[in-house]
Amino acid sequence: MKDTLISLYQPESGSLNVPYQPASTSEIIENPPRFTWMPAKLEDDCYVLEIAKNPTFQAEETHTYKPIHNNFFTPDQPLEQGVYFWRYALICNEDYDSQLSDWSEVRSFELKPDLPETPLPNRSDRYNQVNLARPRLWLTEEELHQFTFEVKKNSQSCNFDVFYERSVKPFLDLPLTKEPEPYPNNQRVAKLWRKMYMDCQEALYAIRHLSVAGVILQDEEIIQKAKEWLLHVSAWDPEGTTSRDYNDEGAFRIAGALAWGYDWLYSYLSDDERTEVKEQLFIRTEQVAFHVMERSKIHHVPYDSHAVRSLSSVLVPCCIALFEEEPKAREWLDYTLEYYSGLYTPWGGAEGGWAEGPHYWLTGMAYVIDAMNLVKKFNGYNLYTRPFFQKTGDFPLFVYPPDTNRASFGDHANLGDQPGLKVGFNIRQFAGVTGNPYYQWYYEQTKKYDVKPDEKFYNKGWWDFYFDEMMYLHDYPEIEAKEPTDLPTVKWFKDVGWVAMHHRMDAPDDHIMYLTKASHYGSISHSHGDQNAFVLHAYGDPLAIHSGYYVAFNSTMHMKWRRQTISKNTILIDGKGQYAEKDKFIGIKANGTIETVEDHDDYSYVRGDATNAYQQYVPYLKRYVRETYFINNSYFVLIDTIDLTQEGKVDWLLHTLNEMTLKHQSFAVEGEKAALEGRFVYCSSGELTLNQHNDFPGVDLTELEGAPVHWRLQAQTNSAKRHRIVTLLHPMKKTKPKYVSYFMDDQDHGLQFYFTEDGKTFRVEVPKIY
Repeated sequence: MKDTLISLYQPESGSLNVPYQPASTSEIIENPPRFTWMPAKLEDDCYVLEIAKNPTFQAEETHTYKPIHNNFFTPDQPLEQGVYFWRYALICNEDYDSQLSDWSEVRSFELKPDLPETPLPNRSDRYNQVNLARPRLWLTEEELHQFTFEVKKNSQSCNFDVFYERSVKPFLDLPLTKEPEPYPNNQRVAKLWRKMYMDCQEALYAIRHLSVAGVILQDEEIIQKAKEWLLHVSAWDPEGTTSRDYNDEGAFRIAGALAWGYDWLYSYLSDDERTEVKEQLFIRTEQVAFHVMERSKIHHVPYDSHAVRSLSSVLVPCCIALFEEEPKAREWLDYTLEYYSGLYTPWGGAEGGWAEGPHYWLTGMAYVIDAMNLVKKFNGYNLYTRPFFQKTGDFPLFVYPPDTNRASFGDHANLGDQPGLKVGFNIRQFAGVTGNPYYQWYYEQTKKYDVKPDEKFYNKGWWDFYFDEMMYLHDYPEIEAKEPTDLPTVKWFKDVGWVAMHHRMDAPDDHIMYLTKASHYGSISHSHGDQNAFVLHAYGDPLAIHSGYYVAFNSTMHMKWRRQTISKNTILIDGKGQYAEKDKFIGIKANGTIETVEDHDDYSYVRGDATNAYQQYVPYLKRYVRETYFINNSYFVLIDTIDLTQEGKVDWLLHTLNEMTLKHQSFAVEGEKAALEGRFVYCSSGELTLNQHNDFPGVDLTELEGAPVHWRLQAQTNSAKRHRIVTLLHPMKKTKPKYVSYFMDDQDHGLQFYFTEDGKTFRVEVPKIY
């Protein structure tokens, strides 16, 4: 150790940065815990970490780990239960022995018993069992020989025959995909951007599927066609239209295509051909690694959706393919595995939630599943044991049920459709990992509903179901499905601030679903300005909807409507909503909090606070709380509490597919199978003024290509500093009309509201405004 140590810089962690964890207030969910801290240097930082049972770090009771090459770390062995203390310091990144700085602040944590044990093998031992024979992507050498034998004996093994007919045979005669042309004047155009990545997806399909099928079948004709595709795509300019900086979606696909082709066709390529493909593969992998580690710096600020996804889609397959041939490949793979273990996922936690919503759960999980399966085959490291992956199938199950549409939050490419087959494929993977029968049920429902998945652009440009099916059937067991007849009425994803309420999820014609959120993630990334918003789907119909369409990220529909609060079932204050623009720092501060969730025999209850979400545009808002009662699994009562420091008007919003019927203080929504009756039971500032609109303000309607414009109710209060609004929402089948009677008792210091349906009465109390 040097005689004079430099002072260790310990910057405060901002709202977008990785936290200092674990801390005394941390909830430790796995053993060993994950350690993160803000970097002490912008580059060339290298650390020693100490963990001890006492704050004096006596040598005999201290675990010492070095070198640590990033500001996050997972020990390679679980720890005994108890209270621990930890600290870190900078060390020399040349000899890994000399300590350069003084020690960090000492932090403590408590490790409770019976936590899942999820250590990460250290760098020196991580690849001891690796077999460098090819192929390495998906099948091992031994598995390849066995699968080849099985397919020759029975072409239906693992649905190989279907894979061959649907995903291999078409490419035998298909002309080679042309290298994408630049945008006009190099200005991105949404349709051309999508065409580019779909063309690149086709190239990935061609190379991967021809290579895999050709090698399994030992068919020279297919192998030669695969080589033709591989060498053709290898000739594309890595700095051109398929570079990471020009079209990252296209770049991800081309890098993956080269990795699969290089790995599976390795013994069929000449030395010159190998060199050509390897050089192009390395350039494209380096582009992504540089962006992830040096520009996006997801180990400093982890909230970059595409950068995190590129770990799965690019760095895992490409680094495995290049593993022993390029030293940097091992370095990048180490970074990726350590990120997966230490920081993944920045979008969720112990409950398995995903803050960006179920569509980006779909894309994120699809790629990380592929990556985890490849890693597990390559070096035996099983990421599925982590608590997040054990629970995350619950997220689509509760917030994106297979019979619903327009009934969830966040960016969705398939708004208007039910959850697609790829969601089912993802959740089936977790059924295979965990044995959860409800996940298998979900998969079987999506398979029943999504009968023509290949025709939809959000599938064609992203997945090949026949390749996925073959892989799953080869690697994982089939799980027996169970209908969700005994799930709880209310599910709270505390990690992301979403709450779902359900009745009869197992029966679409009787299913009622209400979803709300108040999330500490605010409106960053693919989240919207929708704190305290809700959606309602009942008896087969979307009744209070997620309004708008998916056109493209940054389209006017996206930025002027779908991200904005005016498109949500929540409130505006003096015509202003929550922050939903591009500044991530403001976006994550525009957040909400679920304060409490309760589940009782006759009702479920959730209370969310969205005050922070409005502060950017309504700084005079003191408090906005929405309470929801789901009563007797039949109807809902919402109580909105808005307190201001100056007088203001509130617009209460609700969105529907169809025109509503407005009568005095009530509104009616009519769907194909169901109806919704809404009544403003009480408003403290007097009766509301109800108006409905059939428009998308600020949107270029040519983007919709003739799709219907949705309807919006705006019920406006009078001006006041304090507002209390009580709303009754009563969904019902169209063939079975009914009503909920109600009255108010305003004696004493509170307002008592009594609601009665079929002889059952429920009381709600609202404090009076004085």
